[in-house]
Amino acid sequence: MSAWLPTAPCTPGDCVTVGGPRVAVPQRVLRLAGCLSVLVAGILAVPLVRALSWLPAERLARWWARLLLATLGVRVRPIAVPGKQLGGSLLVANHISWLDILLVAAVRPGRMLAKTEVGRWPVLGPVTSWGGTIFIDRDRLRALPETVDRIAAALRRGERVVVFPEGSTWCGRGGGRFRPALFEAAVRADVPVQPLTLRYRTADGPSTAPAFVGEDGLLASLWRVVSVRGLAAEVEFLPQLPPALFPGRRQLAAAAQRVVDRQRYTDGLPDVPDCASCSVNAHPAERPVRTPGEPLRRIPLQGVTPEGAGSGTTRAGSGTTTSRDGDPVEARR
Repeated sequence: MSAWLPTAPCTPGDCVTVGGPRVAVPQRVLRLAGCLSVLVAGILAVPLVRALSWLPAERLARWWARLLLATLGVRVRPIAVPGKQLGGSLLVANHISWLDILLVAAVRPGRMLAKTEVGRWPVLGPVTSWGGTIFIDRDRLRALPETVDRIAAALRRGERVVVFPEGSTWCGRGGGRFRPALFEAAVRADVPVQPLTLRYRTADGPSTAPAFVGEDGLLASLWRVVSVRGLAAEVEFLPQLPPALFPGRRQLAAAAQRVVDRQRYTDGLPDVPDCASCSVNAHPAERPVRTPGEPLRRIPLQGVTPEGAGSGTTRAGSGTTTSRDGDPVEARR
């Protein structure tokens, strides 16, 4: 595992609760059956849509994602969605759940950046692959510059790319630092960054039921989602950030994180116990580390100094530089 790999301190036991009213078990089963039917229909339709270029692929993707969320009992609430724009853009959002991918696709579809494991998931794997997802191997540091190049190329072609720069899911009480590396793609392509804030609510207020964190299993998370009554998913579009207004990717990433953080759950999460480990961000020079069966601990990253305390260090022979904020990027010669 690479030393820069982002992790979150959130766990299902500490941070996740269904809370509020639930639907009966038969209705949960019906929701799962409907979800499976829509997934299968999507798998069968993707090759046809790819073969017939005249079909409105973006509209179909948006309709399919909304239908899939509806079968799961999730209502989509778009907020401040801008009009259709020409040219590429990098959409960046906080990351809470696997539902985030569907939520963004239901409002503004684009090419997703996902970890390679998603491509191997049953059913969802083929759909994401056929949908043009850009996969990243989070365990291979040397693969990061190539991934940034691929994103930049897509942006130059006028495509929309969706990334979750925290690099890991959080329960919603807090969030991780936006990793600057992926913002380099927007800088190189000179396209705007579109920040989004994602939130999940019920009639009782903010909900952590959709959170997919720690050692949580996909099936357990899916069952929890279909158990909730009246779950709403909000996606709020915030003002775009042109890269030309910032000195570099680190400042651009920090600005995007600030506007996203301001729109997180402003009314709190009353149904979740106060969790100090995930209500604040880790020190920039540290990362939380947890392996199965071990308690949470924090270890310093080698070659990383606190913000404002020196320059980055180059890892000999790797062709990459680890900046002082823990961002591995291609070494400039």
